[in-house]
This record gives sequence, C-alpha cells and structure tokens, in this order.
Amino acid sequence: KAMLLLKKKRYQEQLLDKTENQISNLERMVQDIEFTQIEMKVIEGLKIGNECLNKMHQVMSIEEVERIIGETQDAVEYQRQIDELLAGSLTEEDEDAILEELNAITQEQMELPEVPSEPLPEKIPEVSPVKNRPKPELVAAS
Repeated sequence: KAMLLLKKKRYQEQLLDKTENQISNLERMVQDIEFTQIEMKVIEGLKIGNECLNKMHQVMSIEEVERIIGETQDAVEYQRQIDELLAGSLTEEDEDAILEELNAITQEQMELPEVPSEPLPEKIPEVSPVKNRPKPELVAAS
C-alpha cells in the first residue's frame, strides 16, 4: 500500500510540474500576443503616418516650399524697410546730405541783430497776472 501511495504521489508531482510548465507557456504566449498586438498598433500608426506624409508631399513640392520661404523672406525684408522708414532711421546718403546742408548753413554769414548797448533796467516792471483759461473738454469721436 505504501508503494502505491508513493507512486500516486510521484505521479501527482509530475502532473503538477507539467501543469506549471503549461501555465508558464500559456503566460508567455499571452505576453507574446499582447506584445504582438502593440507592435501591430505601432505598425498601423506608422502606415497611417506614412500615408499622410505621402499625401502632404503630393500637395506640397520642394519648389512650392522654397517659393513660400522666399516670399516670406521678401515680406520680412519689406516690413523691415517700412519699420525703418517709420522709425525715421536715415541711410548713410541721407546723413551725408544732412551734414552737407549743415556745413552750408554754418558757412553762410548770418546777419544777427545788434545787441543793445544800454544797461538793463534794475527794476522789473510788474507783470499782470495771466488769466487761466478753462481747458477744453475732450469729446469722443463717433
């Protein structure tokens, strides 16, 4: 009877080992399947992204992009020139012309009025008080 119980015990231990191995294999398979599903989603995402890029490439050519960039640079340069004009910045030619005009003015003999030779009066005459005018009210334009 003891021998039969030992055989039964041994058989159940082997059965338990086989079952644990099968469970391990099943767990590995489930993990592999989950990983494969994630890989499939990534591949589908890449496929959709690639299709979108191809559609965008069909719509926009390199020449079109270069043209847009060139137009943008031209517009920026034009705006910079407008800003300089509005800010009153002068070019070197403008500055040279201004300096020449200043030199011409300073070279001319200007007739200044004669300074009076009489001494100034010591007593300052009283000045009548200045009347303050009311400030006009600002009205909003309509």
